[in-house]
Amino acid sequence: MDSGPAGKVTISDLARRLGISKASVSYALNGQPGVSESTRARVLALAGELGWYPSSSARALSQSRTEAVGIVLYRDPEQIGEEPFYMSVLAGIEAVLGAHDMNLLLRIMDPRTVAGPQRRDLAVYERWAGEGRVDGIILFDLVRDDPRPAVLDRFRMPYVRLGAGIDTPPGPRNSNLTVSQALGAATVVDALHERGHRRIAFVSGPVGLVHEEVKTAEILAHAARLGMTVALSSSDYSADDGGLATIALMAGLVPGAPEFPTAIIYGNDLMAIGGLQALGRLNLSVPGQVSVVSWDDSILCRLSSPGIAAIARNVPELGRNSAQLLLELIAGHAPRNLEAAPGVLSVRESLGRNTF
Repeated sequence: MDSGPAGKVTISDLARRLGISKASVSYALNGQPGVSESTRARVLALAGELGWYPSSSARALSQSRTEAVGIVLYRDPEQIGEEPFYMSVLAGIEAVLGAHDMNLLLRIMDPRTVAGPQRRDLAVYERWAGEGRVDGIILFDLVRDDPRPAVLDRFRMPYVRLGAGIDTPPGPRNSNLTVSQALGAATVVDALHERGHRRIAFVSGPVGLVHEEVKTAEILAHAARLGMTVALSSSDYSADDGGLATIALMAGLVPGAPEFPTAIIYGNDLMAIGGLQALGRLNLSVPGQVSVVSWDDSILCRLSSPGIAAIARNVPELGRNSAQLLLELIAGHAPRNLEAAPGVLSVRESLGRNTF
């Protein structure tokens, strides 16, 4: 039987084989009224026998959809590969998209290659939205005065902000997966206070990321209520920079740290690993002299020596919930906020009592 170009079975082939019109075949394949159940059964049976699949481009055109979701990660590509958080959250997103036969369009852009203050990733969002390349966007790493929502709103593009603050309102085409940094701060600071720590430090991720700024403010506020002092430093989420920030803290080079802290909280697992190594080079024992806690848990924290105490949260679930919120928007449902489940402190060897 002639099955069209390159042997591909077409609706015309099915119609000729069954002796019915192409319209009847189309109605049957798309579950539309207009054909009897017996005809529908014959069409579906022959389609399965011949290995017929619908044209994705034609289906997308008929639905005015691309069946794709876009993500731009504005990060050092090496960090993306090293940091378990991104791989886990992307796995969660892909699990939901795959179950709905949707595709993920992923772009990784290195901010170090950008000359000047302009974010080069904005051009990607504008191109994707303007050319209709994706049906929706998931935004990572929200920043102060973030320019991306305005771009997407201009193109009426649905989007989800992953990691938005709990007070962030949804927009006309924008839902938010919110995270309570206050709960995380209370969990970690309370655990240190109960173990006798009064001078602590926080090595945050990059200054300018909204979740890091809120996290810092919550740690400071909760520690102040308990009569604790906090020295602050920042890093770029890498192990190397986390180590450098640790050395600066312990050498008293960071404002607010006249005496070295007895416990250090790190904004992610890679920085905690780098900090642990730096403390070793300084001949400071963990947890004998300094306790170490990571805001993110991962296999790195579980396999390090000593094991690093960390806030454990279901990271793939963050991805799954973000993708589900976006699919709801794409399907025309009302925007909404969904709060992520709070993390739980996994106590490991790096967290000890203050003996000073």
